[in-house]
Amino acid sequence: MIENVQKLKHFGVYAVALDAGKLLVIEKNSGPYQNRYDLPGGSQEIGESMQETLEREVLEETGFTVVSSANSRVYSAWVYEKERQVLTHHIFNLYDVKLSREAQKLPEFVADGKNDSDRALWKSLTEFSPENSSPLIQKVIAENKNYPHVDKAEIYKDWKVNDESENYSKPLV
Repeated sequence: MIENVQKLKHFGVYAVALDAGKLLVIEKNSGPYQNRYDLPGGSQEIGESMQETLEREVLEETGFTVVSSANSRVYSAWVYEKERQVLTHHIFNLYDVKLSREAQKLPEFVADGKNDSDRALWKSLTEFSPENSSPLIQKVIAENKNYPHVDKAEIYKDWKVNDESENYSKPLV
């Protein structure tokens, strides 16, 4: 049982863009998923619908425009950072998306501060592991492999924030 910790709750809207067995991901540069692959997406701004959040976040983090979206579903994960004594309940709404063919340049800063994505790239589902990816990507893999009980909340009891970028190479610019 995890007790006497700071409890946080985060809700976000995220894109699942699969093309020829590859998933569009971002490289996170901050937060509990820093230096890991994550899905493009994030928090709603005041007054935004989930669809508007999805479209804005995908554009900000990947440069792609959402052309269509479908199959909205909600999952959650409990992420316990023992070192910081923080337990985050991450609730995430996933959408399957189709994207524009061309991506625009990523902004360095967005409306709510520095962009938390270093770059976007397409990666094969076989390239992800619990050590190099977020719980959201692990859930997409579970869906893709038709794991039983994919709808159950995952509990990550000893989550390690990757302080060093050993899981992927950083862009040179």
